[in-house]
Amino acid sequence: MSLKWNAVAQTVYQTCLRLDQEDFDGYLELFAPEFHYWITAYSPEIRKEMIWLSHDRDGLAALLENVPDHVRRLGSLHRHATVYTVEPGENGTVRVTSSIQVTHTDPDGSSRLFAVGHYHDVLVDTADGPRLTERNAKLETRELGIGSHLPI
Repeated sequence: MSLKWNAVAQTVYQTCLRLDQEDFDGYLELFAPEFHYWITAYSPEIRKEMIWLSHDRDGLAALLENVPDHVRRLGSLHRHATVYTVEPGENGTVRVTSSIQVTHTDPDGSSRLFAVGHYHDVLVDTADGPRLTERNAKLETRELGIGSHLPI
């Protein structure tokens, strides 16, 4: 495995930090051109995986570019990821599984757990360091109220 655990973990953590700061350009820099992003959740009622969001890198960039034009959930989101595993993948990639918790803080300063789940990431080594080629934000939480204006 050419990618080092620390560099991979730092890349995962940077995705959270940059989204928390709404540094969308910095966030997108962490993705390879072939990147694809999903938000999924398993529904026991229909016994199927639900896909709530599916975008390639360009689609995600367009979504983030339009954030200022959308009605937003007031307050802020704070993502906390913990990298659990970094394993060799195909063609020099690594597969990473991380636990994710997202907390919402309203304008009055009250914080509540918004969502929990796992990131299932694939990263590749580039001249600029590790870059994500895939992210599936697989949620355990299925009740998100009005949802979020930003990726999980």
